[in-house]
Amino acid sequence: MTLVYISIFILVFLSIIVPKRISMIEIYATSFFAYSFGITTDIILNFKYDWYGYGEEGAQIYTTICLILVYFSINILYLNFFPFSLKALHKTLYILLWTLLSIAYEAFIVHTHMFYYNEWKLWYSAILYPIIFSILIGNLILVKKLLLKFKQNQMQ
Repeated sequence: MTLVYISIFILVFLSIIVPKRISMIEIYATSFFAYSFGITTDIILNFKYDWYGYGEEGAQIYTTICLILVYFSINILYLNFFPFSLKALHKTLYILLWTLLSIAYEAFIVHTHMFYYNEWKLWYSAILYPIIFSILIGNLILVKKLLLKFKQNQMQ
């Protein structure tokens, strides 16, 4: 478990120190979206269907704190470096890289017993991660459009 906490600390540290390419309001809005999207999925797949879970059965405060820190940190790191100005191939490779990193991290936390599978399989995650990462990009694009519209309305 100590290795999981160290990895979360590293994620949080990296998300704080990296030079930011997206604004603080974009970080705020997209991080809360990522957290709500992730936690909603976890509630359905963990508590309703019992396909997987975190730590011991049921909800624990330390697990919730870890999830908040991981969802926020990954969201910041992923969106901050997304290659918006590059071609579709680079964007696809970026999403695939993050998918591989996420699969490796999930395998790591399963190995440490902070996360466990019942009916779930790692390859389900491998299929879903590119979709999840694409949804995060779509949400950031929406947030940028809403901010632009807000700024335009303020200037009128």
